[in-house]
Amino acid sequence: MKAVLDHVGIAVSDLPAALVFYRDALGLEIETPEEVASQRVRARFIATGHASLELLEATSPDSPIARFAEKRGPGLHHITLRVEDIYAALARLKAHGVRLVDQQPRPGAEGALVAFVHPSSAHGVLVELKQVSVVAQDVVQSVVVAQDLSPAITRYALGDLELVSLCDGFFRLDGGAMFGVVPKPLWEKAAPSDERNRIILAMRPLIVRGTRTMIIDAGLGDKESEKFIDIYGVERARNLDHTLAEAGLGPEDIDIVLATHLHFDHAGGFTKRDATGRLQPRFPRAQYVVRRGEWEDATHPHERNRRSYLSDNFVPLAEAGVLQLVDDDLTIMPGVRVRRTGGHTMHHQMVMIESGGKTATFVADLMPTTAHLSEPWIMGYDLYPMDTLAVKKAFLREAIAQNMLIFFEHDPLIAAGHIREQEGKRRVVPALNDH
Repeated sequence: MKAVLDHVGIAVSDLPAALVFYRDALGLEIETPEEVASQRVRARFIATGHASLELLEATSPDSPIARFAEKRGPGLHHITLRVEDIYAALARLKAHGVRLVDQQPRPGAEGALVAFVHPSSAHGVLVELKQVSVVAQDVVQSVVVAQDLSPAITRYALGDLELVSLCDGFFRLDGGAMFGVVPKPLWEKAAPSDERNRIILAMRPLIVRGTRTMIIDAGLGDKESEKFIDIYGVERARNLDHTLAEAGLGPEDIDIVLATHLHFDHAGGFTKRDATGRLQPRFPRAQYVVRRGEWEDATHPHERNRRSYLSDNFVPLAEAGVLQLVDDDLTIMPGVRVRRTGGHTMHHQMVMIESGGKTATFVADLMPTTAHLSEPWIMGYDLYPMDTLAVKKAFLREAIAQNMLIFFEHDPLIAAGHIREQEGKRRVVPALNDH
């Protein structure tokens, strides 16, 4: 069991006074407060390098922190050790006769899974085990029905349109490549990596239901080899077929398939193999809308992008006569238009969705996860990173001003949210599921 120090928990009875010391006197950066309802406590994390400090303030007189402060006064409450697999860690501790406060993990701050070890087994120290939320997602996904930790699909109303975020499972990419020039000590807190330096990413196509039914992107699909699945850590035990069905839809119900671009994790689900092994469009009644420049790049790849463009995902569309190429920023169906961003690929586009005076945006790989909110946090995969930076800076201002609902295609936990800015700092507030 590999464990590293994540943070030190400090119980405080007077949070403003504590902030005078940690924030004002020491000059440390204090993160936005988070309330953990199950523990009746408000947490404020303080970045101090590889590990953090966590100030804990009771929100109820019967909370564990309130009882601790009343009995012992403010001070050191616990230390938290981060583990890769909290279930395996608990099993190991039980096998060694360690007394546990929590026999099973439970939700903690920052969306993590946590469990406490009793001080009697840790020489008087309360020890918390923590599995960071992004790493925990594959565990969460496998027990989603039993524990209801994450909805299978999420629905959002936007004027006369219904938006349904689906999922085609999860895969892993190199963390360094996902964050470009950002050093690992900075990005690994937001997206912890596995032993192969890969981080977990979701694949979240979006259904738009209005005058017609559209799907934006379609995930990876199921055509790849075992070697491919191992390299990219693919997990599709729950996939697009399942989430389409949960949305009350089948492939034959889709009228339009809209591509943000043609990389394998976005366009792999555009085609499938039939019983004879022949490739065919996965959505039999749909027209597939692709930007012409993206099509040209995908069908004429070079050394830098060849591994991202897999011809089996899109060439059969042209052969089947269902491909529609567009050249400009057009309205694809009422309320849905495309906007070229460039950056990730020359002709990468995001999707603007408008109805009832409200706007939602499917940003695709302009901001693949909520961890990419900071302007310079740009993927090493982007072929034109300075274009990404320019478009991203302008879009963030627009998104905040208009209170847009943003869909994050690759975030393993948050399907959609609103960007808020306070005192010059930006954060994503997850949007509520409408059903």
